[in-house]
Order: sequence, then structure tokens, then C-alpha cells
Amino acid sequence: MASSWLAFVLPLLCLGMVPISDAARAFFVFGDSLVDNGNNNYLVTAARADSPPYGIDTPDHRATGRFSNGKNLPDIISEHLGSEPLLPYLSPELDSDKMLVGANFASAGVGILNDTGIQFANIIHISKQLVYFAQYQKRLSSLIGAEQTARLVNGALVLITLGGNDFVNNYYLVPTPLAPENSRCRTTSPTSCPNPHTPLRPWRSPRAGAGRGPIGCVPAELALHSLDGSCDRELQRAAEMYNPRLLSMLHEMNAQFGGDVFVGVNTQRIHNDFIEDPKAYGFATATEACCGQGRFNGMGLCTMVSQLCNDRDAYVFWDAFHPTERANRLIVQQFMSGSIDVISPMNLSTVLAVDHIRSQQQMRT
Repeated sequence: MASSWLAFVLPLLCLGMVPISDAARAFFVFGDSLVDNGNNNYLVTAARADSPPYGIDTPDHRATGRFSNGKNLPDIISEHLGSEPLLPYLSPELDSDKMLVGANFASAGVGILNDTGIQFANIIHISKQLVYFAQYQKRLSSLIGAEQTARLVNGALVLITLGGNDFVNNYYLVPTPLAPENSRCRTTSPTSCPNPHTPLRPWRSPRAGAGRGPIGCVPAELALHSLDGSCDRELQRAAEMYNPRLLSMLHEMNAQFGGDVFVGVNTQRIHNDFIEDPKAYGFATATEACCGQGRFNGMGLCTMVSQLCNDRDAYVFWDAFHPTERANRLIVQQFMSGSIDVISPMNLSTVLAVDHIRSQQQMRT
């Protein structure tokens, strides 16, 4: 059940067309298993995290569908916003006032391309997630009216996390001789790789951002390709090729929309810091997964019969692909207060502060 550390897109629809207070700010999440908080629980699919030991460090030690020992990225961002955790869009509990908080549309296994993740049988591809978002707006409009729905959506915070599965579970999953079209992405030119522009097209009001992580360093890839814990060079090269194109695209879109609409997050830099010097961040290891089996605990699924570490906070990786809650917290902290070489042109705290000031100015005029 591969996810990715590959692409984070952080669209912040903050400098909205209408003012909205921080207390009322909604939050929407799209993407893959890094941010799925239970949508796949409602699907007949192999890409699920609804059984122990997933969720072992939640207050009730219950598996919730999050690919983590505890909270994932959206949960922690919600904490910073001072709001309650989002419900999965497919949850029957997402109704009435719960819809005002926002919704999580993410589904483990998906990518930018709709043919990514077909081996999982039944997942919510990004195009379908956007269809669900349109349905959500219709449902909300019937509850609070079209004008208030537009106000909520225009003032919302949006997180999109996509891209890694396109490489791990598509381009690099099938050997090149069996899928020669995949070899185009394995050249020195990234132009044949998945186009991140597609899932960004619906977002037309401020703001957004993007970044990529070291997919060649996850325990699953180390188990397959590494003798000594060194990252897989080809997968790392794919991420390094893709990042400049992604950031360049965001700069172009910012110019098109007239402002800092898209905020770029250099997740590869964040993760490389953990991986190159885990002890500096209080981790004991950045190569072995906490839950798994085989080399680097990176073989197969995390299940009740897997080897399970005692101290989850000492591990960067929870399972073969996904970070622990503690690693997620450090990642979100960089979103909130990171320097310009990590998140550009400004971090999330600054974005929200600027948005608040402009909203106040709009209300006075």
C-alpha cells in the first residue's frame, strides 16, 4: 500500500473574495494516504489502515483509517487552526454543523494520474475527489445558502498531497521493458512525468503551494534496493528533477493570478534533514520503520503480526511509507514557521496573518 513523500500542494484560499474570520475558517483536504483520515474505510479496497496497530497512539488506541500510529498532517494543521479534526467525506457523520468545519476527500493509493493505484481496486481518484467537493458545496448550500457557502469556500484553507504514488506505484512499479512508456519519466527531462497542474486547475482564488519529499529513502525502497540504508538514487533523482518544474509552475500560476496564490513547500528539504541527521531531531533511526517486517522493517504491510517498536517517537517512519505522528508534527511546524528556503514565498503563519489583516481592511471599507 504505497503512499508518497513526493508532492505536497498546499492551496490556501485565504485572501478570499469575501472576509472570513479565523474562527470560521473551513479546511479541505485532497490527496493520498499521507492525508487520508478514513475515506478508504468505506471502500472495498486493499489500501486501508482500519485495523491495529494503526492508531495505537490515539486516545482510545483505535485504528481510524489514518496511515499513522496517531495523528496525520491534516489533524495537526487543524490543531494549529484551533479547529476540530476533519471528518472523511464518506463518513455518515459528516452532516449539519460538522460540514461547516470542512471535509477530507483524500484516498490512500491515488496519484495525479487516474491510472495510478489501479492495483488497489477501489479508491477515490483525484478527479472523483473534486466531484465530491462539488457535491459537498451543493449539500452545504442547501444547509446555509449559496452566499454563505461561497463565503466559507473562498475563505477556506486547502491541502492537496499528491505525486508519490505516480512514481512508486506507476512509473517505477513495472519494469521498464514491460512498460516502455514509463521510461520517458526516467530520463533527464521531467516533462514526461505526471503533470501537477491538473489537480490545481480548480483553485482560482488565493492561495496555494507545493513541494516534494525523498521517496527513495522510505523503508520500503531501502528494503528493495539498499544494502546499507542509502537512499535509492534513481527515485531520488526523479524527485530532484520534478521539484524545479513544480515550483516553476507555481511561480507561473502566481503571475497568472496576480499575487502569491501558490505557496511552495520544500518537503524534500524537511525530510532530508531527518534522514541525514535523525539524532539532531530526537530520532533514533530514519531508515527502519516502526511497524513492519523484513529488511528495515520495510517489507509488506503493517499488521498485528508485524514487528512493532516500543517507542514510536524514536522513529521517523511508522510503516514502510508513512511518517510517525511525531515526524508529522515536525513537518507541520515547518509549514507553520519555516524559513523561505523551506516554504516560499511565506510560511503558513504569515499567510494566515496577512489574510487576517486584509480581511479586517475589507470589513472596514
